[in-house]
Amino acid sequence: MQWPPLAGVRRIAVLRPNAVGDFVFALPALHALKQAYPDACLTLVGKEWHRDFLAGRPGPVDDVAVMPPVPGVGAAPGTGGDGEAIEDFIARMREQSLDVALQMFGGGRHSNAFLQRFGARLSVGARARDAPPLDRWLPYREPVPRRLALLEIAGLAGAPPTLPPVPELALVDADRAEAAAALPPVPGERLAVLQPGASDPRRRWPAHRFAALGDRLARQGLRVAINGAPAEAALVAEVAGRMRHPAVPLAGRLGLGGLCGLLARARLLVSNDTGPLHLALALGVPSVGIFWLTNLVEGMPLRPSLLHAALSARTRCPVCGQDNVALRCPHDASFVADVGLDEVAVLAGRALDETGQAP
Repeated sequence: MQWPPLAGVRRIAVLRPNAVGDFVFALPALHALKQAYPDACLTLVGKEWHRDFLAGRPGPVDDVAVMPPVPGVGAAPGTGGDGEAIEDFIARMREQSLDVALQMFGGGRHSNAFLQRFGARLSVGARARDAPPLDRWLPYREPVPRRLALLEIAGLAGAPPTLPPVPELALVDADRAEAAAALPPVPGERLAVLQPGASDPRRRWPAHRFAALGDRLARQGLRVAINGAPAEAALVAEVAGRMRHPAVPLAGRLGLGGLCGLLARARLLVSNDTGPLHLALALGVPSVGIFWLTNLVEGMPLRPSLLHAALSARTRCPVCGQDNVALRCPHDASFVADVGLDEVAVLAGRALDETGQAP
């Protein structure tokens, strides 16, 4: 059922201390909450990077409360945590006299009890079988389309499900300036960005395939940039080194805002299933995403027209043969190497053609 909006809502808190892609998954729900309660202050309970990235950025989030690591919520279950810092944080949240608190962190085994300590008038969220109940809750499911699941949680708080604006994420001048400093734009630029990394090595398309694709794009007259986190510098260098045409390696040269500024300039992103792919989709950038099995179910955007998806259905490890759907074997071999170069190149051509950028 769709719950009606609450009366007299002035302060809302959303618990979502996750990584970049997880934040993007929550954007439709955050926009829905702000649309339902435009005069309320919406606080994202998150991490320092949320605070830094969202400071001064127009959008549904009004402020960020940086929470300390809590056992089971940002820290490993069973660890002690900094008890004094946790109690101080909870006291600050209670002082806000929250009207609504939403748990968007997971199944709630640890996060539901933590959220309840905020003392909100109404608590809502997901609930796994072993989690304490909130005032209003939905059964936790996996795998599910993450954006839709979080929209459904927002509905428990009276926010009607609705498509977010286009783009979902706003740029600021500092984003553009940082991108321009790392990669100065050139007249008539037609930029393609490659993202060969991913936090899970099993989700990485092989470096030599990214290099071959980069050469194809370069032959078509596109300027190729290769992005990656500082820890992915060797991988980015490998892709650039395998290419026969010039490419610009950008590993570690862009913060999150600068990456947004770069992606907004791009005519195409080709990426594994990782945070920059979902940032690009939130910015409205045509993208080719290389997905492993259920990750496509979880990561599909609400506007699928921007995404051209290449999917590997492999479930068994190419090294030991163990099925990796329910359990993870110790090997880090790619589970998306089955996706062919020609398939991704065709999708990239379609993405460029649909935006009028094909040669």
